[in-house]
Amino acid sequence: MKWVYVEDVAGHAGEEVEVRGWLYHKSSKGKLHFLQVRDGTGTIQAVVFKGDVSDELFALADRLPQESSMIVRGTVREDKRSPLGFELGVTDLVVAQEAAEYPITPKEHGTAFLMENRHLWLRSRRQHAILRVRHEIIRQCRGYFDANGFTLIDSPILTPAACEGTTTLFQTDYFGESAFLTQSGQLYQEAAAFAFGKVYCLGPTFRAEKSKTRRHLMEFWMLEPEVAWLDLDGDMDLAEDMLENVAQKTLEKRRDELKFLERDLAALERVKKPFPRITYDEAIALLNKQGHQKPWGDDFGGDEETWIAQSFDRPVMVHRYPSAVKAFYMKQDPERPEVALCVDVLAPEGYGEIIGGGQREDDLATLEQKIIAHNLPREAFTWYLDLRRFGSVPHAGFGLGIERTVSWLCGLPHVRETIPFPRMLGKIWP
Repeated sequence: MKWVYVEDVAGHAGEEVEVRGWLYHKSSKGKLHFLQVRDGTGTIQAVVFKGDVSDELFALADRLPQESSMIVRGTVREDKRSPLGFELGVTDLVVAQEAAEYPITPKEHGTAFLMENRHLWLRSRRQHAILRVRHEIIRQCRGYFDANGFTLIDSPILTPAACEGTTTLFQTDYFGESAFLTQSGQLYQEAAAFAFGKVYCLGPTFRAEKSKTRRHLMEFWMLEPEVAWLDLDGDMDLAEDMLENVAQKTLEKRRDELKFLERDLAALERVKKPFPRITYDEAIALLNKQGHQKPWGDDFGGDEETWIAQSFDRPVMVHRYPSAVKAFYMKQDPERPEVALCVDVLAPEGYGEIIGGGQREDDLATLEQKIIAHNLPREAFTWYLDLRRFGSVPHAGFGLGIERTVSWLCGLPHVRETIPFPRMLGKIWP
């Protein structure tokens, strides 16, 4: 008898097959037991009819606890009432392990309890849907850059210095020297861009931010492209095209999961080019017009990002922030040195910044001055300065936060559900 995955049963209608999985839920009605069996690819109803099996097997199906692992054998039958369109008429059932009393039941549980049992919560339909969407987003991100001539270059996790600010570093010992968990792969992607032209990396990044907001994690994944000879306008074009592509293809491929999550699909269908582009100055004026007084020169927090985005029905690109609130590597606008050639992409519906990027400083002397001004250890950046000594060119890139993107596309209230095992302030278990 052939072992098939639930997602493939449609191709075996009328055949006897074997499904291997876990008991998700069960119910009974007279001489029938209805077992909901999940195998990771989907869930199928396995119908145990007393007239088709032995008394012992019928009794076994009746007593099995939730999440018991089993091999179910039977005939694939069409059933239009089933979300799958098929069910399994059981002829045999083999229990691999009869589970202990499962802590997560169909009743309501508090978030704290579910987070403590995250290793089991992953088995639920909601988490399954979210992480399927996450997988699709990452697949489409990589597919976009692979299809457009980019080369994947992995950046290191352990680094000798800060990239985004020294106050949010996780420090560790590296054979007697100080090392840090990376805040971004960007600096290394700059080196790679000068070698390969168009590159990207996708990996974990770490920020020791003492923040408990719904948008922050201590460990999160970032997609970071970098392109030689690219300016700020080209960088915004790239971010816009990539984001539209990822959003629309994820909507196409994971529509069922997004529907299950009760996502407003019409809102996602509006994620189409062109995205509105406004300057920081215009964003300040918009906030003040709304009655949210914000002095020029301050960075935007979550509230400001939400208020700005409320005026648009798709992502909005805010560019040319004050240089003082941006990282040392951001190039200043030659026509207005007080602002940087940078851009943040703010998602609609209150999800905040999902992309941050811009044009990099390509002048050696200016970059040296910025490293001093930001009180950074020059010796840790000698290799980075070399990029400006040997064939420096204009270049730009950005970072897209995977978890915030998942949160936005799924319509989630908190970022903690967007990654299999979230790391938050004070929480590193399980």
